[in-house]
This record gives sequence, C-alpha cells and structure tokens, in this order.
Amino acid sequence: MNDEPSARDPVGEDSRIDSLEDRLKAAREREEKRTKSAVGTEADENYRAGNRVLAELLGGIAGGLFLGWLIDRFAGTTPWGLLVMLFVGIGVAFRNIIRMSSRRPD
Repeated sequence: MNDEPSARDPVGEDSRIDSLEDRLKAAREREEKRTKSAVGTEADENYRAGNRVLAELLGGIAGGLFLGWLIDRFAGTTPWGLLVMLFVGIGVAFRNIIRMSSRRPD
C-alpha cells in the first residue's frame, strides 16, 4: 500500500546513523549488565532480610499472645498469663532480630 520505508527499518545510507545505533546497542547492554548485577542480588537479599525481621516480630507477638491465652484459659489467671507471655514473645522476637542483624554477611 505505502511505498515509503517504515521508520523501524534500518537506515543504511549514513554511516553516522549506523555508528550511533551500534553505540546505543552497546550502551544498553552495559546498562543491563550493570543494573542486573548490582541491583538484583543486593536488593533481593535486603528484601529477604526485611521479610525475615517482620516474620520474627509478628511471630513472637502472635506466639506470646497464643501461649498466654492458653495459660489463662487453663490456669484461670486472666489477664496475667496473656500479658506476661506477650512480653516474653516480644523479648524473644527482639533477641532474634538483634542476632540476625549482628551476624556477618556471607
């Protein structure tokens, strides 16, 4: 239908344009390699560490609440078992978080 070449077709008439395309391609490859190696591994490690800290904190609180509720339920010490075990769970969670943060990276 249209006799004009499309804008996507390579232009081979001018060596400057060919040189520019080669330099752009090389720059894209270098940028992909740089961002893949730098951002990919370090960001993933930090994301996993953050998720582990969050899981430790929530798990310690939830575990302490559950154990305290069980103690109160069977021993009839409402609300003291719940409160004591909540603080124990928080303490255990913080201890685990501190241990993770003081560990040297491999």
